[in-house]
Amino acid sequence: MTERKPTDMTFESWVDRQIREATDRGEFDNLPGTGKPLPGAQGPVEEQWWLKDYLRREDLPSDALLPTPLLLRKEVDALPDTVRTLKTEAEVRALVADLNHRIVNWLRFGDGPRVPLGPVNADKTVDRWRTENQRTPTPAQPAKPESPPRTHWWHRWTRR
Repeated sequence: MTERKPTDMTFESWVDRQIREATDRGEFDNLPGTGKPLPGAQGPVEEQWWLKDYLRREDLPSDALLPTPLLLRKEVDALPDTVRTLKTEAEVRALVADLNHRIVNWLRFGDGPRVPLGPVNADKTVDRWRTENQRTPTPAQPAKPESPPRTHWWHRWTRR
């Protein structure tokens, strides 16, 4: 650890003195990358270049920087394209249920900008998915054969 800054010395001169002494001792000799150009030094300096470089390095979409309500709004807007690739109605309903759960959580405990946003109607989404995929709706339960009307015991006695 370095020594404490003397009270009679300014911070800037104290730091400059430490750098000069380290250079005299040779602590900056043979560092990795010595003599190589800095990446991005030849181009113009962009605002928030470090953030763009981080997104590129980590292969993250720029949407990762958006606040939660805007991300949810983008998901709602992209929902028709998202459900188009799904195979079953159950998958569509599960996707909409998950999205609605996140929307309701944001509405309850939301932070960030206030964006007009509400839960998605699952039935309308499924209907749109069916028409786009031209599928016939699958019944939830197989239809039962019709049984003859039930006769009560007193009908049997009055017919005699």
